[in-house]
Formats: sequence, C-alpha cells, structure tokens
Amino acid sequence: MNDQQLLDELLGKHKAGTLKPADRYNIPPQAMPQQDGVTRRSNVSEVATGYTETQARLEALRCLGCKNAPCMEGCPVRIKIKDFIAQIVEGDFQKALDIIRENSLLPAVCGRVCPQEVQCQLPCTVGKKFKDVEKSVSIGRLERFVADWGRKQKEKSVPPVAAATGKKVAILGAGPGGIVVATDVRRAGHDVTVFEAFHKPGGVMVYGIPEFRLPKAIVQEEIEGLKKMGVKIVCNFVAGRTKTVKDLMEKEGFDAVYIGVGAGLPMFMNIEGEHLIGVYSANEYLTRANLMRAYDFGKGADTPIAMSKRVAVVGGGNVAMDAARTAVRLGAEKVYLIYRRSEKEMPARVEEVHHAKEEGIEFHLLRNPKRIIGNADGAVCGIECLKYELGEPDASGRRRPVPIEGSEFTIDVDTVVVAIGNGANPLIGQTTQGLTLNKWGNIVVDENCKTSLDGVYAGGDIVLGAATVILAMGQGRTAAAAINKYLETK
Repeated sequence: MNDQQLLDELLGKHKAGTLKPADRYNIPPQAMPQQDGVTRRSNVSEVATGYTETQARLEALRCLGCKNAPCMEGCPVRIKIKDFIAQIVEGDFQKALDIIRENSLLPAVCGRVCPQEVQCQLPCTVGKKFKDVEKSVSIGRLERFVADWGRKQKEKSVPPVAAATGKKVAILGAGPGGIVVATDVRRAGHDVTVFEAFHKPGGVMVYGIPEFRLPKAIVQEEIEGLKKMGVKIVCNFVAGRTKTVKDLMEKEGFDAVYIGVGAGLPMFMNIEGEHLIGVYSANEYLTRANLMRAYDFGKGADTPIAMSKRVAVVGGGNVAMDAARTAVRLGAEKVYLIYRRSEKEMPARVEEVHHAKEEGIEFHLLRNPKRIIGNADGAVCGIECLKYELGEPDASGRRRPVPIEGSEFTIDVDTVVVAIGNGANPLIGQTTQGLTLNKWGNIVVDENCKTSLDGVYAGGDIVLGAATVILAMGQGRTAAAAINKYLETK
C-alpha cells in the first residue's frame, strides 16, 4: 500500500468516526524530504524541501486531538495546535493558516527554525506513548507546510489597522520580536517606526540564520507586510549612538519605545592567538556570509571573507552548527566542530547536528582549545586542544567538563570560528540613564516586558540572553499588549 492509498483508507475511517487511537499510533512518522548530504555541500538552497500534501495529512492524522492539548503548553505564543492540525486532516489549509495566524505572525519562519523538540513536541502525548520525542507529531513541519501553502497561493492578507490614535511608538530592532511588536501595535492604530542598525531589516533571521535553513525571501515577505500596514522602517540606525532612547521620546515625540536590539556582543575564549588573522566570531562570520552574501563570491558579491581550506568551529549550539555548515558551503575541504562536552549535552537541535554530520563535518567532542597557533605572517595555522572528561553537573544541570592533564594535541587549520555565545551589547545600557540591567548587562523587565523606565519596554535576546526566535516573538506579544494598554491611558 502506498502513501496515498494509506491516506485514503485512514480518511475513510476518520469520516466514518471509526479511526481509533491505536490506528493513529500505527501511522508511521513522516520523514522530511531533503537534499542529500553531498549535493547540498555545494549550494545554499534549503536543505529540507517540505512535506507533500499526502505526507502532511498523514502526519496530521497521527495527532490524537487531546482535550487538554499539552502541546500548547510548550508553545511560547500559544498556537491552537490541535485545531490547526485538525484542519490539515480535513484538507482546509486556509483555515489551518488562519488559526495559526491568530497567535503567530511568522509561521514560515517558526516552522523552520523553532526548536519544536524541546517546546511543543516535547509534551506531545504520541511521543510520550513511545517514550521518544522523535515519534511526537511533527508540529513544526506541519506549521511550515501550511505557511508554505499560503505563500504558494500568494495568500498574505494584511492585518486590519484601527483608526489613528495620534500616538507614536518606536521599535528598536527589526528582528522577530520587533516585527511582532510593530504588527500588534500598528493594529491598534498607533504610528509605528522600526529602527534597524543594519542596512536590511530582519535581525538574526537575515544576518545569523543561513539561507539553507531560512530563505531570506521569506523574511522579506514579512517585512513587506509590515510596510503595507503603514509601518515605517529606518535602517542604518544604531540605537544609543544615532539617537538615544531619551532623544526618541523627548525630541522626536515617541510615546513609547520597545527595545529589541538582540544580544550581539560575541564572547571569546580569552586564549592565546585569538588576535590572529583568520579568527572570527560566529557573528562576524555568519553576517558576512548571510547578510552580505559572501557565498556568492565571484558571482556579483565581493564581501571579504576567508576562502578557507581547514576550519575549526568552537561551540556546540545552533550558531556553531550554522557556522560549520556555512564553512562547508564556502568551499572548505575540512571542517572540525570542537565542543568541550559530549553530544548529549549539546544545546544544538538534534536535526542540525544530524545535518552537520551528513555534510561531512568532523566532530571533536570532549575537546576544547588551549591556544590558537599562528605563522610568521600572523595568520592562523593550527589550534592546540585539550581532551576533557565529564565530571559532576554544574549550575546548568549539565555535567561539567574536566580537563585531562597532558592530553594536548594539535589540528592544522587556517581559520577558527568562535561560537560560544553572545552577551548584551552595552551601548543601550551606557546611553539610557535609569535603565536597570542585570549583572550580565541584560535589561531587567517585569512580567509585561516593562523596563524600569515609563513607556519603555524590552524583549528578546537583550532581555533573555541568546535565546530563540519564538521566545523573542512570545515576549513581543506580551510587550505589544502592554504598550497598547499603556497608550490607552496616556
């Protein structure tokens, strides 16, 4: 029996009301179609190609439609998951999209980059039945399917905008959180301007996440939607330097400000050799490759970036995976991923780790750099590492890596990319008097994302530290609701 025959049989039972939970459990999880590991090493096209309609409806039929909807508890923006999945079963993809959009403004983005396996899919009853989160209903893939269906139909309704209130709101940062705030605040009839430091809006979605994971055309569509609503976007505006928060409120007449500038200050290891030519922060490396299209070198883009042969990427998160996989596509012959814990402790998504391995990236686990070695010209020629073993759990709950004395070894490389996390850019804190920060430099907010200053709200990585697109969106929804309420009484 092929997939279409299976679907027809199951839909017949579904319509007759005879489809039992046991039948749903027996439906095999639908694998995501994708480019093979060798082919995609030489292109930046999207790796995962998306479900077919048959696959999507089969996967949707695996959902039990639990009354208590545990999956919703794991969603930061509280999408009505079982409801939109039920509409996929019925073949009403427009209705499914409408349900998603009640709570999420970026379904094509979230369906691709959200860590569903630790959010909505973790509490899924089907996954718990099999004691395996990989057997959970693939909620993210279904969200992506519906969003992509809408894009193919050129279906992009512009949210209605209420009558003008005469109030002005400034959004600092055109990332996922800023886009959500801008949309919700504009819906309420307020005049909205988004200020972005880079020359293109989109935040981490355009400078950080590679094309092969999130096509930039998708982000551009969302930006165009904002413009159609009447939102103004000003690029090349460095908040705190071009103008301060105080300037915007006291001189420019903005009634409220949302700070969503992200966490863009790269962390380094403070080891010998980090000053050498060929050492990059992951931020710089990915920005050159993504925002400035270095992957088109020789095809119209002249962004300077190392044409590396042997690359070491240090770190174990999604950013490290993105950097390593980007290095492969930029022509590196060898890419090493160096991480001081084991694979089990890696914060990167399981899917990203799997894709990196398929693309030939060599993992050096329980290893950490001791120094970066340079040649006579001051350029990287190697990296000396130390072997580690796992000790007792630390404050994060993960087992602490303990160095093994005398275990040093060297890898010959010409490029090192440091991807061990980001801190808060200090510029906003330094130029905004009265703004309360925590010891890491992140902005302190209350449950409504309000800062210590009246009319000033904040969310995303500048509050949470380096987090995720969906968490930034969740805070954006909270902040927008609070801003609208504040402006009603102002």
